[in-house]
Amino acid sequence: MNMERKDNRFLCYPFMREAASTVDYEIRTDSLTTRIGEAASLTEDIPKVHQDLMGLLPMAYHLNGSVRGKLAIAEEDLQALSSLYDEYAEEVKEEIKTFLLPQGTQAACVLHVCRSEAKKSVRALHKVSLERNVPEILFDYTHLLANVLFVMAVYVNKMNGVQEIKFTSKSYKVR
Repeated sequence: MNMERKDNRFLCYPFMREAASTVDYEIRTDSLTTRIGEAASLTEDIPKVHQDLMGLLPMAYHLNGSVRGKLAIAEEDLQALSSLYDEYAEEVKEEIKTFLLPQGTQAACVLHVCRSEAKKSVRALHKVSLERNVPEILFDYTHLLANVLFVMAVYVNKMNGVQEIKFTSKSYKVR
């Protein structure tokens, strides 16, 4: 079988060989988006969370394209995400007063993975910012997204009757 190497089946991502950190950021936010989709698939029994995650899916891809392409995150998107944070944080305000172990239901655990992926995305965005100008709103949105995913994880555990487990660090003094 003689296949033409220019056939797109041999190309998973057109920018893969670039040296710029933009590629790493785009791959990281793709992973974040994929994990949000996974979390959504596990939260169909909690319609509000499922619906909110389905709304965050395209936003994560907008984060992805907003560095190389046109900025696709607007102030109203940041405000909507902030409102989402407020809604969930209000529901779990007692639980989030302390540092928690990332555990619980499968959906909550995947949301914690999403939170971690969002943090990795912030870090990748920082690396990009050392090479080119990055709009501050992308940092704000990605940081806030990590925090939204955290309170969603705690909320999912609460809705499923799973007790959070406090973590006390032996390395750091926590307020």
